[in-house]
Amino acid sequence: MNKPSQVIIYTDGACSGNPGPGGYGVVMMHGDHRRELSAGYRLTTNNRMELLAVITALQTLKQPCAVTLYSDSKYVIDAITQRWVYGWQQRGWRKSDKSPALNVDLWEQLLPLLKRHTVTFQWVRGHSANVENERCDFLAVQAAKGPELLVDEGCSKVAA
Repeated sequence: MNKPSQVIIYTDGACSGNPGPGGYGVVMMHGDHRRELSAGYRLTTNNRMELLAVITALQTLKQPCAVTLYSDSKYVIDAITQRWVYGWQQRGWRKSDKSPALNVDLWEQLLPLLKRHTVTFQWVRGHSANVENERCDFLAVQAAKGPELLVDEGCSKVAA
């Protein structure tokens, strides 16, 4: 059996206002190959962009891979590594204090991807001179300033 491809992924989300215009940036590396992805949205939140960056990166992989994923989002990293998201899911997308979990539409997209790929999540301090994290931040910010911003259908604050 073939060993899964080893892929390194950096992700970041950005938002000007929260909610406000936002974007995500992704840097994917496999051997000598490098790919960058980004997109901007008219009205969204920073946490939604952080999650969407991870989802987009993992969806881009054509086969199951062994992924080391770096993010500066404690929201994303802790929800997965501390297994909070699985508790929210078991409680019908309610947090331990019975309040509704946020961004359920995105978590529901991410969880199957975590079953497809072997993902090791690593937190990286944002704006700490990590070259790839800084590149993701740049891509996310530029995407949020783009001329043709997308609509974040799942954002409950989307204006008509």
